[in-house]
Amino acid sequence: MPFFAHLDAEFVVVNKPAGLLSVPGRGPERADCAWARVRQLATDALVVHRLDMATSGLLLFARGAAMQRALSMAFAARAVDKRYEALVHGSPEAGAGEIALPLSADWPRRPRQKVDRTGGKPSLTRWRVLAREGACSRLWLEPVTGRSHQLRVHLAAMGWPIVGDTLYDDAARAASAPRLMLHACELALAHPLHGRRLHWRSPAPF
Repeated sequence: MPFFAHLDAEFVVVNKPAGLLSVPGRGPERADCAWARVRQLATDALVVHRLDMATSGLLLFARGAAMQRALSMAFAARAVDKRYEALVHGSPEAGAGEIALPLSADWPRRPRQKVDRTGGKPSLTRWRVLAREGACSRLWLEPVTGRSHQLRVHLAAMGWPIVGDTLYDDAARAASAPRLMLHACELALAHPLHGRRLHWRSPAPF
């Protein structure tokens, strides 16, 4: 799968591989990241949103501060449609549904997040079964809100942890998978300048 999915004077969209940081981490050994690779071709590229290191898929960058502000406002207003595909343990009885569980940081176990019914932020995930694959299911996911680790925590709370999730599933079972089976497969938004609908797709590599 090519790294660059789209490159023009206003946007850069990449297919971030699993295991690559979205932005630099602490220390020189964590300097390699999607943003650094993008800036080798587009020096004015700026961060708009992020994907977990373990998650693969479509990641959008803005070219220039004005476009970054416009896109950041679109994300804040939930005007950007994001879709994911995941392979999870278990088989939901229904074919589709919603998960509305408030989330907050699990500070003693950072970077984990947790369901927090008293102090958590409202969080909503829509899901649909794409296929049932033995003891696992392939799900289409739409995070209506964008909380940290939202999909991972919501699915684990429902008893359907994502295959390969070393934070929210049994450690031994998660370690047996080659990666976290979560992929950002679609990204869509109205162009901030002229309103034309933009839509990118990336098939799940698992």
